[in-house]
Amino acid sequence: MSFYSDDSSTDELETLGWYHHDLSRHAAEALLLSNGTDGSYLLRNSNEGEGSLALSVRAKDSVKHFHVTRKDNGYSFGFNEYPTLQHFVIHFANQPLLGSDAGTLMVLKSPYPWRVEEPSIYESVRVHTAIQTGRTENDLVPTAPSLGTKEGYLTKQGAFVKNWKQRWFTLNRYELKYFKDKGSEEPIRTVDLKACSAVQFDYSQERVNCFCLVFPERTFYLCAKTGVEADEWIKILRWKLSQISKGR
Repeated sequence: MSFYSDDSSTDELETLGWYHHDLSRHAAEALLLSNGTDGSYLLRNSNEGEGSLALSVRAKDSVKHFHVTRKDNGYSFGFNEYPTLQHFVIHFANQPLLGSDAGTLMVLKSPYPWRVEEPSIYESVRVHTAIQTGRTENDLVPTAPSLGTKEGYLTKQGAFVKNWKQRWFTLNRYELKYFKDKGSEEPIRTVDLKACSAVQFDYSQERVNCFCLVFPERTFYLCAKTGVEADEWIKILRWKLSQISKGR
């Protein structure tokens, strides 16, 4: 993957694949902690003045921030200066260790791209992290939605008594949970998608807009209110399964 375009008139910074523009410090922390891994990093604007940038790096369960200054003749990072972003990236490849404020060495393993491969047809998907005004750093990170979240009412067929009941479903990471109602605190069940072998439309039921999730011990039959909504659920669930397969 190239971080650069061939258009010389384009600002080089704007072509950097992991430059997140005006992402805030707290949003960067929520993004990297929710969806990144140890060593994930991104570049963003800093509020410390014109030409100020920040490199945010995840180190296990925390995120460290490093000051980068943009100058007419390049970029200043620590005690070093780089004429172009390409030199900046080469530095990361050859000198991957960074000392945090606590003196800990961190490895820059993977840039976090601002464009993420995700389904684009379903509703209520957070491409990165939704930040709401008024949240503090302490309550922002744990409650930040993850990539590819979805929620909504679906009608589910019972496992033993084959009746249909409306349940509130939430999808977060690789967990599909369903609740008695939207306001319920405890889920009736949590389904681990890592054990799911297939998600597909189902036409065996008398109802319409149905789909099923196939597990070794059981097949879950679910119905949406509309065909579009069923299609959205199927697309995001299939995308989740594809991400699980890539990680195996």
